[in-house]
Amino acid sequence: MFDIDWMSLALPFAYITVLGGSLYTFSTIYRKRKASQSADLEPWFPPHLQRNIYLSLLHLEPEAGQEKAPKVPDSVIRAALLRRAIEDIRRIIQIRTSKQALNTLLQRGSVGDDLNQRFLRAEKEIEEELRDVVSEANALAPGWGQTIFQSANEITANIMLRTKLGEIEGKAAVDKEWWEKKRETIQKDFMKELEENSSTKASTKSASDEEGVLVDSSTPAATSGGGSKKKKGKK
Repeated sequence: MFDIDWMSLALPFAYITVLGGSLYTFSTIYRKRKASQSADLEPWFPPHLQRNIYLSLLHLEPEAGQEKAPKVPDSVIRAALLRRAIEDIRRIIQIRTSKQALNTLLQRGSVGDDLNQRFLRAEKEIEEELRDVVSEANALAPGWGQTIFQSANEITANIMLRTKLGEIEGKAAVDKEWWEKKRETIQKDFMKELEENSSTKASTKSASDEEGVLVDSSTPAATSGGGSKKKKGKK
């Protein structure tokens, strides 16, 4: 049998152990640092007010002097959960519209990695939020989790349509006021142009009348002169 020189193999094993420990320590510290930086980043969305309202209604605490908290009607809790789902739909729409623009800016180097980290964290949060809403809906009414977001999407579309119509109506009033002023200005300019044209025609007509009068007054003198000459010739 071969004799193994453990003393000569101790150094390579020690080097591998130290290298592996260093890599593990570095990766652990790096992950912790990234996690702390991600936690310190400003959230993409503001606090979820509708979710907080739903959780407050679901876990009401008893008032002072009462043993049990007042029971909230199921219809109120369902309405609060539906409002929460509507807010989730709005945030999903915002994420979908912002994702392509953010990827373009990242490729160009116009934004930093912090903004991308905020966006990725918002995507994860909204995914967890959707799963939570579905589970809460199924707990309130079996099978409601499959249709709650469909109802929320229809309500969101209706709200957006009403908002758009309100903006159009507000803009229509402004445009109407602008058009009234513009029409008044056009009418004034048109009447002014008509007055200028009529005054020009009147001055031209008066000048032509004066020339006609001069021609008519000079014609009898010439005729009388010719007649006298004829009379002289007869004599």
